Amino acid sequence: MRTAKVLVHGELAGILTEVEPRRTFRFQYETGYSGPPVSLTMPVRGAPWEFAEFPPFFDGLLPEGAQLEALLAQSKIDRRDHFSQLVAVGGDLVGAVTVEDLPDEVDG
Repeated sequence: MRTAKVLVHGELAGILTEVEPRRTFRFQYETGYSGPPVSLTMPVRGAPWEFAEFPPFFDGLLPEGAQLEALLAQSKIDRRDHFSQLVAVGGDLVGAVTVEDLPDEVDG
């Protein structure tokens, strides 16, 4: 399972999760989050947003064409791995949303 923090104007809005083994996706707003929604198609609510495929809003943030080819070559990311692509470019997205990797916690 991979997770990423989704921020709106620098404030943590929620967590995007890739759920294994089915490769489905879930976006859950943080409890108490009262800022603007990540997307108009995903208004703020307590229940998670569930997706059978990579969520369309986040897919729309991914690079295309020459920028995508450069990202894939430079970062050695699989073309079908949209989650890794989003995390790789997540700090430099157009608009108010940014995405940061949320690595697995290590027991210590």
